[in-house]
Amino acid sequence: MTLTQQIITIAMVVFGTAVTRFLPFLIFPAGKPTPKYIRYLGKFLPAAVFGLLVVYSLKDVSVLSGSHGVPELISIVLVIVLHVWKRQMLLSIAGGTVCYMALVQTVF
Repeated sequence: MTLTQQIITIAMVVFGTAVTRFLPFLIFPAGKPTPKYIRYLGKFLPAAVFGLLVVYSLKDVSVLSGSHGVPELISIVLVIVLHVWKRQMLLSIAGGTVCYMALVQTVF
């Protein structure tokens, strides 16, 4: 990339980031009630995204070869236990990721 292309790329990234950060405050000001469809999306979309991530993460796991999906299963159980115990999403995700990586790197 030339210097001009690099500057344009950085400017577009900055512009895109600024627009995605400020646009919701312009569209939905503090004084107006939030539309029902936005509240609906806010309620159901996070669960749908997590479901999609689980399916995407497990789509290539083969129970008939390799480690037979054991590290994935152990990590999923750990995520569920941590989440039920502490109700902290970041802890659950980090714990499952660390567990999976440790199992794959050392045991399987």
